[in-house]
Amino acid sequence: MVQITKLWCEHHEPNTIGIGESQPRISWTTAGEERDWQQTSYEIELTHPDGRLIDSVKVDSSESRLVQWPFKALASREQAHLRVQVSGVGADTVGAVSSNSSEGSAPIRVEAGLLQWEDWKCNLIEPNEATEIVPEKRHRPVTFKRNLQLPPDIAIARARLYITAHGIYEARINNSRVGDHILAPGWTSYQSRLTYQTYDIGLNLVSGQDNEIQVEVAEGWFCGSLAFTRRHNVYGSRLGLIAMVMVELENGDTACIGTDDAWRWAHGPIVKAGLLDGETYDAREKIHSETIWKKVQSNPDFPSSPRLLTAPDGPPIRKMQEFEVKEIIKSPSGKTILDFGQNFAGWIKVKEVDGPTGTTIKFQFAEVLENGEIGTRPLRSAKCLDTLILDGNGPITDWEPKFTFRGFRYVEVAGWPEELTLTARNFVGVVIHTDMEITGSFRCSNPLLNQLHSNIVWSMRGNFVGIPTDCPQRDERLGWTGDINVFGDTAAYLFDVSGMLTSWLKDMMIEQKEAGGVVPLVIPYILGDFGPGKSAEAVWGDVAVMLPWTLYTTTGDMSMLVRHYESMKDWLKAIPRSETTGLWKQDGYKLADWLDPSAPPDDPVNAMTDMYLVCDSFLVHVTTLMAKIAATLSKSRVEQTFYQDQATALRRAFADEYITPSGRLACDAQTAYALAIHFDIFSTSEQQTHAAERLAMLIRQRNKFKIATGFAGTPYLGHALTKVGKSNIFYRMLLHRECPSWLYPVTMGATTIWERWNSMLPDGSINPGDMTSFNHYALGSVASWMHQTICGLKPVDAGWKTFKVEPVPGGNLQWAEAEYHSVYGKCRVRWEIKNKDEKNQQVFWLEVVVPLNTKCQVHFPGSKDSIIVGSGIREWEVGYHPEEWPVRALLPPFKPADDELPADEVLQHEW
Repeated sequence: MVQITKLWCEHHEPNTIGIGESQPRISWTTAGEERDWQQTSYEIELTHPDGRLIDSVKVDSSESRLVQWPFKALASREQAHLRVQVSGVGADTVGAVSSNSSEGSAPIRVEAGLLQWEDWKCNLIEPNEATEIVPEKRHRPVTFKRNLQLPPDIAIARARLYITAHGIYEARINNSRVGDHILAPGWTSYQSRLTYQTYDIGLNLVSGQDNEIQVEVAEGWFCGSLAFTRRHNVYGSRLGLIAMVMVELENGDTACIGTDDAWRWAHGPIVKAGLLDGETYDAREKIHSETIWKKVQSNPDFPSSPRLLTAPDGPPIRKMQEFEVKEIIKSPSGKTILDFGQNFAGWIKVKEVDGPTGTTIKFQFAEVLENGEIGTRPLRSAKCLDTLILDGNGPITDWEPKFTFRGFRYVEVAGWPEELTLTARNFVGVVIHTDMEITGSFRCSNPLLNQLHSNIVWSMRGNFVGIPTDCPQRDERLGWTGDINVFGDTAAYLFDVSGMLTSWLKDMMIEQKEAGGVVPLVIPYILGDFGPGKSAEAVWGDVAVMLPWTLYTTTGDMSMLVRHYESMKDWLKAIPRSETTGLWKQDGYKLADWLDPSAPPDDPVNAMTDMYLVCDSFLVHVTTLMAKIAATLSKSRVEQTFYQDQATALRRAFADEYITPSGRLACDAQTAYALAIHFDIFSTSEQQTHAAERLAMLIRQRNKFKIATGFAGTPYLGHALTKVGKSNIFYRMLLHRECPSWLYPVTMGATTIWERWNSMLPDGSINPGDMTSFNHYALGSVASWMHQTICGLKPVDAGWKTFKVEPVPGGNLQWAEAEYHSVYGKCRVRWEIKNKDEKNQQVFWLEVVVPLNTKCQVHFPGSKDSIIVGSGIREWEVGYHPEEWPVRALLPPFKPADDELPADEVLQHEW
């Protein structure tokens, strides 16, 4: 029987309340064991919360992804229940075609937020005096308070809190925490977009009593110290709160209170709270009955724009996991250090501690140890220090910070009460990130590759905290456009990032417009007059074209392209061009292949690949992509031809500038050849073949399988080699263990991806460069090759309606498996190399799981033919003839061949 296993609207979690769309698109996932099943129709039913039917629509269609809302538009705060049932046809065991109906989905709640500016019956409130701590210019957190009296003997039908802040907040009603969001409202381009959250507070309120509402607000991104510039008050100089409580009673009456002059404010026990520096909690200053509450100042003119307050596009930041302490270490200097065994973003929770009044406990966070002590130098100016001061009135339990976070594995504890024994049971590590659904996985027979993939996943988790950041630990934590651009394919496979990145891309368009069409280096842009911050940069600025396309191909959401099309055009117009060639105008340094391994520690832009060759490679690519996007959006023939002709002209100009007639590149480097091959820049197959041989020669002879690429080349090197039939060369690179390589950090104990190939040197010392992060996902973009080549799993149609399984085994791997959860269901591949017959002939066994309502193109290793199969579980066994392994380096004739893989790199493991 076919079942609907998930039903949701837009890119929201199921049953999200307070959505910002009045006509949200609808998606559903079906599951079942039917072979070759295709949906033929669907029926959507909309009902009142009390069960009364509002409307029902039946449509003959195979669509189940982002189906248009077929009903009357929702009004602000309107609530309804949504249910879907589908019908389809499939093949039974004897090949007959039969009709199948689903059991139907369980109803989900659809509830609109405040869709009109006039719906907000409240003002912005702020403390009536400065809260800034001099001379640090940090704002001490503030608690706002108001009481709500509800009548007795009347039940609450529905109660909602609509809330946002100038800063980050936590709300409590009757001392019970509201919701599970943290660091809300997150970080957006506050000058143009401030998201609000909607909470169901029916269980927090009590009829017949005075309900106390308290909201604590800290500086966060709004007016806190940000990035390496350490700018304060970027968006404003005061903490503020915007909130409205609406209660509907069973008798039909309503009660509504919003932030206004009746609210009061006071300081609580959190003395300091900064995202970069940490939090100081003084239990002696808890709010109690004798606390003096002060008047607020109210601003009735906020918001200044009816479009400022907006509902979120995706899931919130939440606490996702807890870690126990793996080991307590005594450092050479006698310090006590907690090792959680995994580098992650978040904080620690103190389970219980007691001591005399004034006892001050400090927690210093770091990612790595150096010479047995915590390594804080990579943090630069970020203190990453939490402080807990005891009041002497009994034990404090489950204390944790509210308004800070950092990336760390190790915590140095100082000042722990002498009368207490510090044990691992006193602490847990709290993992936080945006609550994205896990969609992709990978495993294989090589444990080092599995650890590498785990490191990539953990780096993504640590850097997807509201926005896609570069690192979660030092004084940066910015939404660098280049990082997410090169990592986009990997990110979209591993997690459902569509909602979160939809929001971030909206901010990108805002900042781009303010910069005159140039895409700034970071989004939101808070760097002021910082150097190249708003100058045009290839790769970084190309995110305007490439990331919406990535999200479209993953989700099938055409609105990603529609919304960003003008932004894409503006970016291409903003690129400074040569008047004669149309290529990038060569007028200064470009980031280009940032942090390639040849770049000195103090000069990360000094890469071996010509920076303008990199810029022009991406220019050819994004212009070609624009022609494809124009066609996808059915733009006019004139517009499509315009970009096609531009791409053709740019290829000719690129060839004139960089390519010899035979296919040799002017810049003889891995990145140069990888980009030219991957972006189809060569004009003839002969040129590409020659370039492929030269790239293989560089890898085998000059680099001895070591990486020689940075941010621009690394994502595409493996794909380029596979494209020209040289996957075995890349397998050899992927399995290399000497620095620079992907497995070098793994052998050094890394649990996340490093910013530099040698963030830690072989002797255990930290790279002397000023930029040395141990949690940077960009170089983890190699996971895209692992998914698409080792397991061969990739979409053919946008949204995975048709997908491909084309595994390319190698590297002495004996088995591999991957799974991607598309909107249609689980797309899964497993393969294994077996010794099957009496001649010990190797056999390639392949299993593919195809979701309902989809098709899969299956390609077997060594064959150019493919077969197309429908839904169901399929398996095959075919003859297999492996390529030569290991591929050897090219060495001088007098040097022995000593480049064999270490034995533990070719281990064979069973499932």
